[in-house]
This record gives sequence, C-alpha cells and structure tokens, in this order.
Amino acid sequence: MIRIYDTALGNLVELDLRDDNRMAMYVCGPTVYDTPHIGHGRFGLIFDVLRRYLQFMGIEVTYVSNVTDIDDKIIEKANQVSSSTAEIAAKYEQEWWDVMDALGILRPTHTPHATQYVTQMVEVIAHLVEKGLAYNTVEGVYMEVEKIPGYGLLAHQPLDTLKSGARLMVCSSHKRSPLDFVLWKPAKPGEPTWDSPWGKGRPGWHTECVTMALDLLGEDFDLHGGGADLAFPHHENERAQAQGLGRRFARRWMHNGWVVVEGEKMSKSLGNFVSLKDLVEQTDPRSYRLLVLRSHYRSPLEVTKRTILDAQDALQRLDALKRRFENPDILPDSLPDPLNRELAQATKQFHDKMEDDLDTPAALAVIFDLVRKANTLADQGQLAYGALVAGEVFSLCQALGLFAAVTDNNLVDDEITKLVNSRDQARLAGNYALADSLRKQLLAKGWVAEDTPVGTKLRHA
Repeated sequence: MIRIYDTALGNLVELDLRDDNRMAMYVCGPTVYDTPHIGHGRFGLIFDVLRRYLQFMGIEVTYVSNVTDIDDKIIEKANQVSSSTAEIAAKYEQEWWDVMDALGILRPTHTPHATQYVTQMVEVIAHLVEKGLAYNTVEGVYMEVEKIPGYGLLAHQPLDTLKSGARLMVCSSHKRSPLDFVLWKPAKPGEPTWDSPWGKGRPGWHTECVTMALDLLGEDFDLHGGGADLAFPHHENERAQAQGLGRRFARRWMHNGWVVVEGEKMSKSLGNFVSLKDLVEQTDPRSYRLLVLRSHYRSPLEVTKRTILDAQDALQRLDALKRRFENPDILPDSLPDPLNRELAQATKQFHDKMEDDLDTPAALAVIFDLVRKANTLADQGQLAYGALVAGEVFSLCQALGLFAAVTDNNLVDDEITKLVNSRDQARLAGNYALADSLRKQLLAKGWVAEDTPVGTKLRHA
C-alpha cells in the first residue's frame, strides 16, 4: 500500500484503508469568487494523480471536494460589481470546472456546496454549544479551542505558543481566546442569511468541510488533503469540531507545498497571481501536469515560462514515441527473457516510487528511461519489441493522467476510465480472457475498444 507523509504525525505512514480496496478522501475545493490561479491547479493535479494511481491499482476511490459558494470574499466581490452572491459564485465555479477539465482533472465523486449544507452546519454548531464547547456573543458563535485536547496538532505547536502568536493580531474583545474561531456570523444588511437558534446569519468557513466530510464519507475516513496553507488553522479547526462532537475524523492528513514564482509563494497579495485559465489557453495543459509531476508534492514548485517550456519539450518526447509506435504492423506475443525482466524491473521500480510518498519525479525518470529503451530498440531494427516497451510507457502514463484513454469524446467518466485501465493491465499480464470480458463491458456501455501499443483506444459504438 502507498505510504504518504501524514502532516499530523510528521512522518511517513501507510494509507491504512478503512475498507478493503476502497479509498474515501476529502480535498478542500475552491471558494468561488475569482479566476483560479496556478496554485489551485497544483493541488488539483496532485490529488488527481493520487486518485488515478489508486484506481489504476484497482482501488475504488470516493473523492469529495467542496465548493464554498457563500463567503466574505464572494460577498465583497458581489458588492464591487453590483451583482448577487449567487451570480458571482456561479460564474467563478464554471471557470473553475472549465480549467480543471482542461487540465484533465477527473471530476469529484461528490461536489457539495456550502449553501446546500447550512441546515446540517446549524445542527453541528448547536451540538457544540450544547456540549459547552462553543459560546454565543453579539459577534457570533465561537468555538472555544482551549477545551479541545491537543489543539494545534497540525501546526505542530502547543496551545500556549499558538496563543502567544495570535495575541499579536487584532482580536475581538468578545472572544475568550484569540484562537477561538467563528462558527456562526450574525446577519448583516444585504447579505444572504439563514435562520438559526442564534438569530439570522450564516455559518463560518471552518464548519463547512467537517460537516460535509462526515455526511458524505462517514467517520474515520481515509484521507483529508489540501494545500499547505490550509493545515492551520482551517484543517485544525475542522479537526477540533469533529473531536468536540466525539466523532472520528480523517485517518491521514496530506498537504502539498507552495507554488512559487521567482522564489516567492504564489499569492494575489504579492502581485504574482497568475491565471490558470491563461496558462491552459496558451500552453498544452498537459505541460503543467508534467511540471507538477516533476516536483515532489511537498516541495515548492517554481512556475515560470522557462519551466513550462522545458516541460513542453519533455512532453514532445512522449508524443513522438506515440507517433512512432501507434500503428505497428505486427506485435510479438512477448519479449525475449532478458528484455522482459528489464521491463518488469522498471515497472516495479515505477510502482515502488509512486508508493513511496508519491515520488512522481523518480517515477517519471523510470518512464523516460523506458522511452529511451523503446527508441533504441526501434533504431536497432527491433520495432516490434520497441512497440511493446512503448505500450508499457503509455500504460504507466495513464496512471499519472498524462495520456488518459484516447476517445472522440472527452467526457469519459470514472467507471469507463477504470474499465480501460483494468483492460490495459490485463493485456500487459497476458490475461486475454479478462481483456475480452472488459471489452464487452465497454461495448455494453456504448464504447468500442480498439487495441494499440499505447493502450486501449475508444470510440463511440
């Protein structure tokens, strides 16, 4: 099983799944008030690769990612442009899905929206108030973090240290501690509001994800993920609420590193806010996926014109391999033993690297070694053997989302993708009876599967 760096534990641990061969993961999604930037693209791609790899290995993944469609930033943007919060949220949510689709990021299994969960969030807050863990003030309902044992786990700092830092910030006089966070905000003129036991208002941001995750994934779900900036306080505050409710929350916590431009963290306030929409329109979107894969997910990622162009050059090597081997005349049934062992060893190395904290740079190195091997075989007149090696290259690329199933319709859902991946694995293993059975399943769902050295090619039946 794959090992990841658990932010809470501070070391590498196995993904110990709650249910055999089933993965339940929650990744914090967008607050839809502005155009997505390339930092959003990084976390989307990282967790897409994790999901794709798990599915490639035969694990069923339930992937939940929320949409925050009511928030201070959305209200502020609506006021700036004299629009409604619903219109702003709808506009930027569509932009979000447009760029995610362009990057080849699979749609989540569930995309809960904050406005759909207000009733459940009110219930969560009420339970915390009843248990004496939250208190009501004229400024809203606050969570009292000092009553939560071990608060600060994801920040790896004790409560006293966190309190000392928080006192340096402007703090409401109505809060019992500078670390206490708002669960319910009283209504303000012109803002969307909902009813609650504490009067009209709206929930705070930190209550959103804990409510959705427990509802859709249940207690003790496998993984909670997001950018490093969310670990504290957002994810810590989610964890605190679940703990206060007496409910087991995420087993593992996974956070990706910053995106930097010329050495600085990607941030709109720093003036280096780069539109993801511009990036996918001006480049091959796969180049950003490849760039993300070239850096370990916990390391900073530098995105510049130079790094994007370098990724495009590498992508052209994969495309050239595909053109060279897409339609060979004859494919042998197998490789000579030495070459077969070499290929098997490379494939194992790829999986070993992927399962060692998602070491995608090392996994990519294995792939490009195989690219060179396939071309060398062809250059030596062994085109058919080269085609078999190329087939393994593109099978592994599918696990990373670099070359998903080739179709005449981009809207291939998770179920079809899993069938295609399973069929490619069956062909590589020589299990042609299973491959034929999966071909029939695809046909029953409206897809004709055609064999190529670079994987199964689909067209509409």
